[in-house]
Amino acid sequence: MFFEIIDKCKDTKARRGKLRTIHGEIETPVYMPVGTRATVKTVTPAELKELGAEIMLANTYHLLTRPGIEIIENAGGLHNFCSWHKPILTDSGGFQVFSLSQIRKIREDGVEFASHIDGSRIILGPKQSMELQKKFGSDIVMAFDECTAYPATYEEAMNSMKLTHKWEKISREYKLNEGQKIFGIIQGSVYEELRIRSAVELVNMDFDGYALGGLSVGEPEEDMIKCIRWTEPIIPPNKPRYLMGVGMPKQIVKAVAEGIDMFDCVLPTRLARHGTAFIENGEDIPVKAAKYSRDLSPVDKNCNCYTCRNFSKSYIRHLLNVGEMLGIRLLTIHNLHFYFDLIRKIRKHISDGTFANFAKEYCKADNE
Repeated sequence: MFFEIIDKCKDTKARRGKLRTIHGEIETPVYMPVGTRATVKTVTPAELKELGAEIMLANTYHLLTRPGIEIIENAGGLHNFCSWHKPILTDSGGFQVFSLSQIRKIREDGVEFASHIDGSRIILGPKQSMELQKKFGSDIVMAFDECTAYPATYEEAMNSMKLTHKWEKISREYKLNEGQKIFGIIQGSVYEELRIRSAVELVNMDFDGYALGGLSVGEPEEDMIKCIRWTEPIIPPNKPRYLMGVGMPKQIVKAVAEGIDMFDCVLPTRLARHGTAFIENGEDIPVKAAKYSRDLSPVDKNCNCYTCRNFSKSYIRHLLNVGEMLGIRLLTIHNLHFYFDLIRKIRKHISDGTFANFAKEYCKADNE
């Protein structure tokens, strides 16, 4: 059994489960740190494991451009190449159809990119993406899709969805390695009819799991929640649900309450590089700000991560201001610990039957 539900919350749609892959088990809900280029920025695989990471995300487009598939194949696959021997999920490259819109042309059979590195021509479509992910040896493969931009007109969203369905059908029919699982990606922008239609069509293709794509691209949070509510009842309960690119801590709590199992987000590492740290209740503080120059307290007095046990905001701010890499590393360790600790709390509250109260209290400020 690939996915098993262990506990449910009686007052919300939150659930606790377990994913089984050839590289190990993953408890859900789960936060997947983003290792776009086969590394989570500034931390080692050993540190990731110690922090509590159970799975890492990598990106097909970026690994195709550098170092290239031949080098990864010669290393024996992506796990060996980056020395991460726990599960890996690979994004198909569909997000780059959105994020690199200035250097790509969409064709019926895929996307033509002018490489963001040297301008060379790159063709990436469903067949190419599946072939690459097969060679990577990733545990969870994402179907190739077009991440619809926001805002989009109904007609634009519908045409994007239709093309996505064509590509995802090809992706689903591609023969992967034994043990590899493939997730379909539901699109349709913020239109209820299209989201439902997309979910129904992909469920009929019988993927191993289902993701909600085209979100966290600028739409209001309330629209994101609506998209979950429209599609969650359609996805079979025995299949994992993945909200792509989300998000802020409170968004994760809200999405878990709507039945989402899996998350990825660059915020913990990206904000660390900009001198920002997450603290209790999902708030964040600019550690790089001048007001912390003499603050000898830890980033978060209630946190027991390596950073907070050993260093002050004053010291970390000093490192950031003089350009020392350690400052970014310490904030990255703290922010990742914060996310993994939040996930651990969510799981415990689901199992203890207290998740509904926890979620209400955690998101209280947003509801006032």
